[in-house]
Amino acid sequence: MESHAGDELDLRLLAALEVNGRAPFSRIAEVLGVSDQTVARRYRRLCAEGGLRVVAVRDAQRLGQDHWMLRLRCAPDSAHAIADALAKRPDTAWIGLASGGTEVVCMTRPRSPGDHDDLLLGKLPRTPSIMEIRAHQLLHRFFGGPSGWLGKFAVLTDDQIAALRRDVPEADGTAGTVVIDPEDEPLVAALEQDGRATYPELQRATGRSESAVKRRLAGLLASGAVYIDIEYHSELLGHPLAACLWITAAPAALQSVGEALATHDEVAFASATAGPSNIVVTAVTRDTAGLYGYLSEGIGRLEGVQYVETTPFLRRVKQLTYAKAP
Repeated sequence: MESHAGDELDLRLLAALEVNGRAPFSRIAEVLGVSDQTVARRYRRLCAEGGLRVVAVRDAQRLGQDHWMLRLRCAPDSAHAIADALAKRPDTAWIGLASGGTEVVCMTRPRSPGDHDDLLLGKLPRTPSIMEIRAHQLLHRFFGGPSGWLGKFAVLTDDQIAALRRDVPEADGTAGTVVIDPEDEPLVAALEQDGRATYPELQRATGRSESAVKRRLAGLLASGAVYIDIEYHSELLGHPLAACLWITAAPAALQSVGEALATHDEVAFASATAGPSNIVVTAVTRDTAGLYGYLSEGIGRLEGVQYVETTPFLRRVKQLTYAKAP
């Protein structure tokens, strides 16, 4: 897949951070064949101008926690305020305004049944400007989470990827759910603020020894309970248009359609879901023509797809983190 914005080094740096968001600048510089200063300068510029942030993310699927996509139909003058209020919650991500600014699409990861009930049965139904709530539980992830979209640009060689992953703990692949121990919560919370926090910074945040911090972080990453992810403006890559696709596939074709979608360049996230549709996809394209081409060619040729509803985002309010615009 090609990028038509920014430059090749920006894309390769983003791809390197997606592979290993905690890799030292010296390692990234060596892999990319540039100086440490160049990597540091580009990183600072991408943070300031491209929305780049490196953060830890709890993997709801590995933790056995409910994961939901919400579609909220709102009064026209209230959608922005509702989206902003949801964005401030620590259990939400990937919030966007759609449908002419009258719909909020939001992913939520409640950490307990109480959090889930508080949001879906308490706060949202009591909000008078919300006219309709559709809650879709995510059942099985086909693509996304620890699998990053930038890998589809294929700008790094296998050797470069291996060099970046040299000190990344290998996931143990154990079936079943994992847990985050209460004593690890301060460590995870610090990494959710800054995934590149140094070990001395993590030591100060947790009150534990540096060796204990290293050991526990390695354990968390190996278990899959958390992973280090990046957020950035997709406009940097020449792909400013994002849309949610609500796909209905024949039940017998659900797995094959999901697996096929995971291979498509345009797909940044795909999951089986409960609700009127049985697959939800986040697609990212260069423009409206690119979205039409993907719908007609990429999705239109998939055997087993019966229906597609397309919801382009007018504005992204939150990805992994939220900072209200001044």
